[in-house]
Amino acid sequence: MAKLTKQQAKLHAQACEILQQDVLSLPEREFVLEHWREDANHVNSPAGAFMTPFELANSFAYACSMDEPGRYIDLCAGIGALSFHLHQYSLRNSGETEFVCVEINPDYAEVGRKVLPEATWIVADIFDIPNMDLGHFDVAIGNPPFGRIDRNGNSGPNYDGPQFEYHVIDIASQIADDGFFIIPQESAPFRFSGRQSFKEETTPKHNKFLSETGFQMSCVSIDTSFARNMWRGTSPSVEIVAIKFPEPRLTHEPGPAMAM
Repeated sequence: MAKLTKQQAKLHAQACEILQQDVLSLPEREFVLEHWREDANHVNSPAGAFMTPFELANSFAYACSMDEPGRYIDLCAGIGALSFHLHQYSLRNSGETEFVCVEINPDYAEVGRKVLPEATWIVADIFDIPNMDLGHFDVAIGNPPFGRIDRNGNSGPNYDGPQFEYHVIDIASQIADDGFFIIPQESAPFRFSGRQSFKEETTPKHNKFLSETGFQMSCVSIDTSFARNMWRGTSPSVEIVAIKFPEPRLTHEPGPAMAM
């Protein structure tokens, strides 16, 4: 758990007080997203559970929103920052859009249900998703844990390496047409954020992922370096990548709404 400053602790306490309400206003939801501290009661480093900064989530939504209503699935959703901003964007531009948020930590999901009650929240391990009857999605999104995070021996359908973010993308390919993800810069096949110009640059770990999945990543031209010091407990260099998946291999029709 992090040692919060007096101001951080005060704002976190205010966010917790807001969360006692049954229904939150839009400004209250935004306050919780900005000031509720996941590291106040959880040790996040082992699980790589670092929440997306508010401003970065807003930029992500701008880059990844659809022009028409559709279905989004948010993998490793945390408290729902990405989906919240995408939902707000969809209301202004494309109409009502369906969101399914999958998060393994029940405490985070509990907060997420107050932040984005419009979504279906599922408390589950993302490696269980291929066995769920969630239906087909237009877009999968996520800011997954980065690097060599414990997977209890689980893996994606194609990728068998150690990088957790690649497993999440591999799983997303089973149920969605397109994917947008925040991943470490060294896991992308290019360098854009924080650089003077775009440069294609691969690494052995990315080449392994590409050889096993065939998934081509493209840049969405959002320089994420402005948010590098806004993360809590870390300051990663990241990129937002877009992927067009092959035709999904899982084509179940949506089952009953699940809010576990």
